Amino acid sequence: MSTASNLERVLTGGNFAVTGECGPPRGADIEVVKAKGAHLKGCVDAVNVTDNQTSVVRMSSFSASLVLKEMGFDPVMQMVCRDRNRIAIQSDILGAAALGVNNLLCLSGDHQSFGDHASGKNVFDIDSMQLIQTVSQMKNEGKFISGEEVKGKPNLFIGCAENPFADPFEIRAMRLAKKIVAGAQFFQT
Repeated sequence: MSTASNLERVLTGGNFAVTGECGPPRGADIEVVKAKGAHLKGCVDAVNVTDNQTSVVRMSSFSASLVLKEMGFDPVMQMVCRDRNRIAIQSDILGAAALGVNNLLCLSGDHQSFGDHASGKNVFDIDSMQLIQTVSQMKNEGKFISGEEVKGKPNLFIGCAENPFADPFEIRAMRLAKKIVAGAQFFQT
């Protein structure tokens, strides 16, 4: 089942996709998001919207994605496992899909010790591989992690990240293959 994602259309057409990144602000001013988006207008196929990048509190990826969508962009909403349990994750997946966010990049998230709340508790109820499986299961099987039925399946283009230069090098290809089996439809390096 394909989505209304421009990124999906570009990639499934066999083309090279260009994405930009918009880090949400450390406040509630959407004009900051709009100003960042203005720099990318006409230059990208999609815009990644970070999720509390570097473990620093920022406007939610979900909110900033909606602002960029209203500006005509195809947002790639990033979701990290560090800050949410499985209930919140599935809720945010449903909300994003319901409001027309078509792309979801599934990530673990930087450890909180890198950010401005070093003593904060990480969640990691599920990891990024399980997040990919969760989105895929909700989309394709209409089931939550619990096995209960999703009433109105989220139709998302599911992404993951890959760093081909990370140690240990020997596992990189195998790890990416596992992400694809879990349901990842695109990856970003």
